[in-house]
Amino acid sequence: MSQPNLGKTQLHHLRQLAHDIKPLVIIGNKGLTENVMDEINLALEHHELIKVRVNAADKAERNSMIENIQQHCDAAIVITIGHIVGLYKQADEPKIILPK
Repeated sequence: MSQPNLGKTQLHHLRQLAHDIKPLVIIGNKGLTENVMDEINLALEHHELIKVRVNAADKAERNSMIENIQQHCDAAIVITIGHIVGLYKQADEPKIILPK
């Protein structure tokens, strides 16, 4: 299922919701493994909106990991602050109601 294009109002709403949540997945020294990708997918399926902490040596590596996660999980990037990225993937039966 391809993710909808999120408008400004929807992104703002998701950023507000993401503000108070803690990272559910932390990418450690071993990097972005298949098991980590599976965990991210499971978390997105269950929660729709999650944060992931990407511990990478430098900004380019971190951005590459974030891009790989986004493509592999078909998720929208809601926000990135430092090592934290907020991801959203609408479920088949959405729990989060997005504004128009």
